[in-house]
Amino acid sequence: MKNKTLFKTAILLTLIFTIINVDAKVVSKELNIKHIELGSPVPALPFYHFIAEIDLPEPSIIEVQAEVNGKTLRATDLHRIKDEKEMDRPPISHRPPSGYGLSQDATLYKNLHVVGWVKWEPGKDYTIKISVRIKKNVKASENDVWLTKTETVKAPGNITVFDPAWKNYKSVVVTETAGIARKAEPVEVLLAFYPDEAFDLKREIRVVEVDPKTHVLTEVPSQVFDLQKYTVEDKLDPDVNGKPTREVPIWLPTISARVAFLADVQANKSKVYLVFYNNDKALVKVYNSNLKVQGEMPGINVDNGKISIVLHPNSGHFDQLTLKEKPEFPLFHRMETNGAIHWNPEIYSPPKPWTHTADWNPPQNINLISGPVTAITELWGSLRDIPEVDASVRYQFYPDVPYFISSTSLRINETMNCIAMRNGEIVFKRELMTHAAWYDVIRNKVITYDVTDMPDLTDLKMEADVPWITFYNEKEKIGFAGIQLDYSNSGLESRERLLNPFIYITGGPWIYWARALSLTFLSSNMQQMVPALKGNYFAEKWAYLVYETEDGANPYQPVLEWRNRLLNPLRVHLVEEVDDRVSKTVQELFIDNGKSGWEERETGKH
Repeated sequence: MKNKTLFKTAILLTLIFTIINVDAKVVSKELNIKHIELGSPVPALPFYHFIAEIDLPEPSIIEVQAEVNGKTLRATDLHRIKDEKEMDRPPISHRPPSGYGLSQDATLYKNLHVVGWVKWEPGKDYTIKISVRIKKNVKASENDVWLTKTETVKAPGNITVFDPAWKNYKSVVVTETAGIARKAEPVEVLLAFYPDEAFDLKREIRVVEVDPKTHVLTEVPSQVFDLQKYTVEDKLDPDVNGKPTREVPIWLPTISARVAFLADVQANKSKVYLVFYNNDKALVKVYNSNLKVQGEMPGINVDNGKISIVLHPNSGHFDQLTLKEKPEFPLFHRMETNGAIHWNPEIYSPPKPWTHTADWNPPQNINLISGPVTAITELWGSLRDIPEVDASVRYQFYPDVPYFISSTSLRINETMNCIAMRNGEIVFKRELMTHAAWYDVIRNKVITYDVTDMPDLTDLKMEADVPWITFYNEKEKIGFAGIQLDYSNSGLESRERLLNPFIYITGGPWIYWARALSLTFLSSNMQQMVPALKGNYFAEKWAYLVYETEDGANPYQPVLEWRNRLLNPLRVHLVEEVDDRVSKTVQELFIDNGKSGWEERETGKH
């Protein structure tokens, strides 16, 4: 048995040697590398890299392979020089590993750049070998010609890099598009990791910014949360006939997590941030910020250096707000039932009582995420005594800003006939506010209304997609605004069914605005029942802003400025290295044994 094994091994080695020799016979010419260097991350190439400028003898179909210090890189990027754009902007084109597996590249290359990931260390020498296969056709043949060249390149010696104990990193290019310089702007990105490189992400991850000019690295406050693990492995067992089911795994176990950090980006510029990980010996890093959370859920207090927010002890809803520059004038409601400022989602389906999420006591589900970059409260479950309707309320807070984000949703599990279905309601004690203002899309102007002279239970109506709305106190020079960030209605079993949706302001012992999703209660026929259908789903997202009013014709001017900023968040572009374990072939599972469309495709164009 031992001799048979050795014989089989010898045959296998002979075959491998023969294959290598056949391929080696076509290596015949030296590659013309006009220039090669090791570079630091820039927005177009947001990773430590080598870049080689290559001039081919003639336009050709090619394959490229690169080795660094004897190790073959899993993937390299090819860029025709004529296609390259600004180096200070994130890349436009990208060819993922699946692109190499599904299609051969039939593009003709002549002058090109070859780029590869190299985690170089300052002042060290790196031997880089680049091989280009010149082909007459898309498919390789023994008649192809290999051009090769080996260069020794010294890494820059005057640039610091991050601690090499962190073995891997991902690149995030952050871009500002509104012409507003951002300082400590919150950025959130979802990242995926292999389990063997993510020992304890909350302990390991470090985020650093790369100075666009000097390439100096500066660590910034970061926070890791919402970890999810999928550890199931793809089984490659043969089928009942002993044939392989597939050549490579279709998926690999994965850990995903959200990473939040604070970014400084100049107006209309891009900047690279590197997220380092894979260091099992990393110590816990504690970052300090002005974002502080006290108490126990659901009734916590949040202070972010600009505002102080109190959540209701029963429902966890927004209950009191104080602008730190005006501590003597807190904002609150406390005039009706639960007394919170924020009331809903809600539904009124008599004979069941009118029920709001603010009536939770307590919510069925409660979750708190707290850290130096963001604090998030999450509340969800069915409405009190109405299991047919589920709802959620989420608040997200950041340090050193005069606003927080509110996201709410309402899901109809079973059809409910109702008189009222509302969302986005904000209620204050009447005496706290003197004026309301909003942008009226019908009249194409801002409407300002003196609510001290407003008859009780008179409704001021506006469109459902009103961009912003505000109450303010002219004497106290303080205002509260809602900036609408997102608004979506949909349905599964049936289309969304809304009766005359709008947003309105009304006054009584209180002053409030609310979204009427379906509200016959305020119609001429207030006792008509309209069904909210099974599978309907309603969601919206607001930024709630507290501000000092300005003198002049537009006391609400800070609302307009913050709206421009909030509706133009920093854009995020993720770039990752192709891991060595990523397969070089692609196999997909098609329903009904369907085809991919690539079968017998001759051109290779994509």
